[in-house]
Amino acid sequence: MSTVLQDIVAKKHYKFIDGEGLTWQEAVKQSTESLIADGSVSKDFYKQIIACVEKYGPYMVFEHNVAMPHTTENAEGVYKTGIGFMACKKLIDFGVDEDGEKKEANLFFTLCSANPTEHMNNIQQLANIFQNEPLLDALAVATTPEEILAAEEKYPCEEE
Repeated sequence: MSTVLQDIVAKKHYKFIDGEGLTWQEAVKQSTESLIADGSVSKDFYKQIIACVEKYGPYMVFEHNVAMPHTTENAEGVYKTGIGFMACKKLIDFGVDEDGEKKEANLFFTLCSANPTEHMNNIQQLANIFQNEPLLDALAVATTPEEILAAEEKYPCEEE
């Protein structure tokens, strides 16, 4: 069975950007482009994610500058389950959360779900990645799909 990162590379669900001057809305839109390219989601899927963040705040931005853009409301425009990966050289500002904590991200793992079982498996694997700080550090400076795979090989996640 392939890992989430191997799957991202195999499906070409990755993007590497500078991120200079991008709003979080523009970054979310760009994070869906690799999923749009292969028909996993519609071209307007990102608008649902933006609407959720505007409604609930930056709930999808975690420690270590990781964002997991997704939507749970009506998930219209999702045709396949998958994850898009985007690495930005610059941090993207999502504002502050309800506790007043500044939320920024430069690693995006954008989720789309058409199959609940596959989706839960992806989330479990992502949870392992999010706890692997050396791997996250290596992914943050990746600029090619080969560097994604090399990072995973160098800093493998623990098997549950």
